[in-house]
Amino acid sequence: MWGAAYHISSDKAAEVRDYLDIREINGYSIQYTPFHPANPSLHTGKPIECLVYIGLPENPQFVGRQDAAQLARHILKSRGPSGENKEYLYMLEQALLELSAESADEHISDLAQRCRALEATTTNKELLENEAKVDHGVHRIRSTEEQEEVE
Repeated sequence: MWGAAYHISSDKAAEVRDYLDIREINGYSIQYTPFHPANPSLHTGKPIECLVYIGLPENPQFVGRQDAAQLARHILKSRGPSGENKEYLYMLEQALLELSAESADEHISDLAQRCRALEATTTNKELLENEAKVDHGVHRIRSTEEQEEVE
């Protein structure tokens, strides 16, 4: 698994954690994991303990495997408080490609490619109309408070 770790200064740690908890907690669980920097000269050789937000199957927002074409259509029409889901997907793909030659993620790249192809041929109105016809059995939660009520 590939990723980036950020060192947050102690005077900003609580503020950053509060922000991330609001942004990420709706579909993710807090976990701690060892992080091994790709450049060993950046640390003592011991892994760094990092806080991560991970979507686990036990989470009520976890929907499991989905048809890739259907998921791409859903991503294109979706927007959260932090912006458009497609932009998050495109930036995630780019970040993974920039980490190293081995860090590309086939699933992410496939979804990004499908979204770009759909964008080139479909209007957002068409996406919304088509998506409205499909019942996914998933409902949207709009706030952390509402998530707590659902749980």
